[in-house]
Amino acid sequence: MPGPHPAVAAARLAVRGCLADLPPGARVLVACSGGADSLALAAATAFVAARDARPAGAVVVDHRLQPGSDRVAARAAAQCVELGLEPVLVRAVDVDGGPRGAGAGGPEAAARDARYGALAAAAEGEGAAAVLLGHSLDDQAETVLLGLARGSGARSLAGMPAVRGLWRRPFLGLRRAQTEQVCRALGLDFVRDPANAAAGPWRAADGSPLRRAAVRETALPALAAALGPGVVEALGRTAAQLTRDADLLETLAEELLATALRPERVTRREGGDIELDVEVLAAAHPALRSRALRAAAVRAGAAAGALAAVHVAELDALVVGFHGQGPIPLPGGIVAARRCGRLTLGSAG
Repeated sequence: MPGPHPAVAAARLAVRGCLADLPPGARVLVACSGGADSLALAAATAFVAARDARPAGAVVVDHRLQPGSDRVAARAAAQCVELGLEPVLVRAVDVDGGPRGAGAGGPEAAARDARYGALAAAAEGEGAAAVLLGHSLDDQAETVLLGLARGSGARSLAGMPAVRGLWRRPFLGLRRAQTEQVCRALGLDFVRDPANAAAGPWRAADGSPLRRAAVRETALPALAAALGPGVVEALGRTAAQLTRDADLLETLAEELLATALRPERVTRREGGDIELDVEVLAAAHPALRSRALRAAAVRAGAAAGALAAVHVAELDALVVGFHGQGPIPLPGGIVAARRCGRLTLGSAG
């Protein structure tokens, strides 16, 4: 009897490896949109779960951003049921600002926030140990390129982690073409959402195309044409290497921050303010100091998502380029100031 299609076997192997550290009987949920990536993930998870006696369900999120989205969600849910997943939940969400989204992140960020909120709530309600996401190697390559375009640091260029808290991404080593092969081999009816196209109705506030879609449709094919095949795989290797580097640097930065906060050297003031020893920070390598300063700002209450490189550079100047400059405002109503050899971060109030 012939074995499964190679893509099907690869998908099942990826899921089994991603779940290997979970205790027996721990429930998992698959986030399924009805696209090829998530349907292939649903199929692979159903197969692995059945053989490992692991409870596995699915969550389909309907963003309600275009006519007929409820029918797409219902079809995705029906296929998850046919695959043997239980329970299969459909959650409709409201996306701030509609198709154009809200805030600096635009429609993609607004939809992502709504989707992840619904997935987290479903996981809590079902007592799930993990939510599986269908991001592929192609998605990872797009993420790395977007980070490069923003001038991001190592952590951003490391792309999406395979495992972070509740979220798991078994398919980061699989190409998008493989997930489509899985669906065809298993007779699954996947959709290609026209709204996600660069020229589709989901546009940035200024009317420009969605950045990720533009990278997918234009930038990556252009790179492949200029540099030859293997660009996506190379970007994936870069992300994996930078993940290891960033993990080490962040561990060392936490040690530096702990030293700068050492009780015999500094104190934690009332009201949540943090005081850091400037001498300890100044003696550290800039790569560690910048990470420690960012972590300290977040710990003090600064808004992590809005804390940019320019803010960290201003904090660093208080340590190694101090010439009497005044307090520095940070996102989230936090202020940093240098006084008497101490760097204080706390509420502006």
